[in-house]
Amino acid sequence: MKVSEIRQKAREPRVKNYSRMRKDQLIRAIQIAEGNSDCYKRIQGCGQMDCLWREDCQEEDVLN
Repeated sequence: MKVSEIRQKAREPRVKNYSRMRKDQLIRAIQIAEGNSDCYKRIQGCGQMDCLWREDCQEEDVLN
C-alpha cells in the first residue's frame, strides 16, 4: 500500500500528525487508534491472515 493511501486511511480514526510520520509509524498509529496492537513488522510468522497490513508486514513470509 502506498504512503498516500495509508495517510488517507489515517484520517478515518483521526490520527494526529499523520502527514509527518514515516510509513511504519503511521501504520502503528492507525493500529492503536483502531484499538489494535501496534505490531506492524514486529512479529515474524504472524497468524493474523485478515490483517490489512499483512502483505507489507509479512513480505518475507510471502516470498518463502
